Amino acid sequence: MHKIQEWNPKIFTLSHIPEKYHLFVSKFIRRVVIARMAESPDLASVYHLKLRDAYDMEDKLKDSNILKQSEEQLVRLLDEVEMQLSNSAYLAGEQFTLADAMLIPILAHIMLLNLEDEYIGSRPKISEYWNKVKHRPSYRKVIGRYFVGWRKYRTLSKTFCFICIRTVLRRY
Repeated sequence: MHKIQEWNPKIFTLSHIPEKYHLFVSKFIRRVVIARMAESPDLASVYHLKLRDAYDMEDKLKDSNILKQSEEQLVRLLDEVEMQLSNSAYLAGEQFTLADAMLIPILAHIMLLNLEDEYIGSRPKISEYWNKVKHRPSYRKVIGRYFVGWRKYRTLSKTFCFICIRTVLRRY
């Protein structure tokens, strides 16, 4: 669980999103933070930290060493998971545990980014595990319902339209 928590999926995820979409959303987030800062001057210091984090993230995305480290850390994590799954059905034994619940969002991110063949499909135990997890009722109810088939595009397009409308109306 600690190894899963050590990895920051944000850098990996943002590095695999087309730059024009990332810049559009990043600009929107900065506008929202600035608008909230103007609305609540007493919380300006907190919003200023969020704004600084947004700029820091953009700088990290420009640094190829950080992107490479993030990807290498993911590969190491997945290799360790593959090794663990060769000994048991789930990460911490034969029962589904919190460690498994922490790994599922990472695998879902990989699937959502259409990188499933590269990171999951190349590891047979993780691929088998992922197929088993996708058939769990809890997965179907929480994640699968929004990110499988056409619903994936529906969810993403709703989010994109929401951001566009708020940008046009300047309602941050």
